[in-house]
Amino acid sequence: MLIEMKVASLTVDPFTNMPTVILRDADGRTVPIWIGMAEASAIAAELESDRLDRPMTHDLMNTILGRCDIALDRVEIHDLRATTFFATLYLKRPDGAPLAVDARPSDAIALALRARAPVFVAKKIIEKAAGKGKKVPPGAPVAHAELLAGLSESAFGKWKM
Repeated sequence: MLIEMKVASLTVDPFTNMPTVILRDADGRTVPIWIGMAEASAIAAELESDRLDRPMTHDLMNTILGRCDIALDRVEIHDLRATTFFATLYLKRPDGAPLAVDARPSDAIALALRARAPVFVAKKIIEKAAGKGKKVPPGAPVAHAELLAGLSESAFGKWKM
């Protein structure tokens, strides 16, 4: 089962000093995903509506898709193995045929924001983030994912949506 989630905030994890994107569903459940600096920059640029003189990678990809008349239908974050999340881009070709492409969740989210496409997360991942699972980022305390998932929106950085 998949649940639609939106980017609630982008922050720096105080425990690992890694950028973290926080996804939130309509019921207030959250999923923190630790991402790289480049992807955080790309997500922040879109959240801030920053338009740069030259296109960033995700802007370029969105432009290429549009020029080829291919739509990003949705993003699905469908698996979590050890501390690695897995996502798939679901594209629609000009003839309507679907196309699934493996992607890192951070890249998928950055592209989804630009394409205004929905992001879905598997229920099993949401349950793990809510403390029912034991997966946490490398070097983090065991209760870290539970702590981040339980924080209010005001506890996060300036890129709240």
